[in-house]
Amino acid sequence: MGFGPTPENAPDGQRLRVLAFLGVLALAPLLFIGDPDWLPGPLNQSVWNLGHIALFGSLTLVVRPWRWLQGWRLWLVATATMLLTGALIEAAQSKLGREADWHDILRNLIGVWLILAWYPLVAPDARRSVPIIGLAIACTLFVIVELGSTGIVAARQFELSHQLPKLYNFDHEDPTPFWLGDLKPSPDPARDHGRSLRIELDTGRYSGASLINLPADWRQYKRLTITLYNPDQSPLPLTLRINDLEHEHGDNAHSDRYNTSFTLAPGVNTYTLALEAVKNAPRNRTLDMSRIHRLTVFAMRLPEPRTIYLLDLRLD
Repeated sequence: MGFGPTPENAPDGQRLRVLAFLGVLALAPLLFIGDPDWLPGPLNQSVWNLGHIALFGSLTLVVRPWRWLQGWRLWLVATATMLLTGALIEAAQSKLGREADWHDILRNLIGVWLILAWYPLVAPDARRSVPIIGLAIACTLFVIVELGSTGIVAARQFELSHQLPKLYNFDHEDPTPFWLGDLKPSPDPARDHGRSLRIELDTGRYSGASLINLPADWRQYKRLTITLYNPDQSPLPLTLRINDLEHEHGDNAHSDRYNTSFTLAPGVNTYTLALEAVKNAPRNRTLDMSRIHRLTVFAMRLPEPRTIYLLDLRLD
């Protein structure tokens, strides 16, 4: 049922408030519960974040602040209240082990603003002035932007699901949606064509790059091949880490993931790993090869900064 111009004491208006109240009851606890794993990681998070708009839009319908305030006072008080409430929610989430996301406060506000903007246009005594119509259009555009961001993430995940056996597409101009670390696209330093990722390693305890947005289902493959280039004349000790989603949600125990150390010789180095060894690496279980979550290459306590290049990363 749409939000139409029905009096608040009419049956349709009462049903709408009941539905909004039920929506608040269903969505509010989810603010403090981690997002489920129904969808691939980034898409799951993006869809989950849209719930902030739905929750606080429903809450606005339940509270109906226009009963007490009108005009700019309504918008000012609702916005200030929502800013304070959102800040308190994010602070509470951080105490529960969840990472605070201040973009969520904006999503909360969008939910409130959307109802405040559209209610005067659909109420029985609607006054459709230019400023009110402009506010409604602006708030609708905010929602479209959020939906568009989710659509971009969905398209990216669709691409990931169809790029196997490659684990990363080196044609991307921006690696940040896929990787963590100090890295950027670079021409392939070992060949006359192609692209690579230049990875900068510092002197910290751990320094490297983590592929955190990757095709997750490795069950149909038997080997992992990684090709790296060392531009220096001195060898470089590195570690490769692979873990699944269960490990990511656990206590990060070293014995609960795959780890292997190797020495990167000068020039091009290609390593092939049997995925059976990756699967059986955890001490008390097997790695879930359908939900691989992270692949990391890193160095430890280097005496000086180094640079390496990732040339290829694929399954066979």
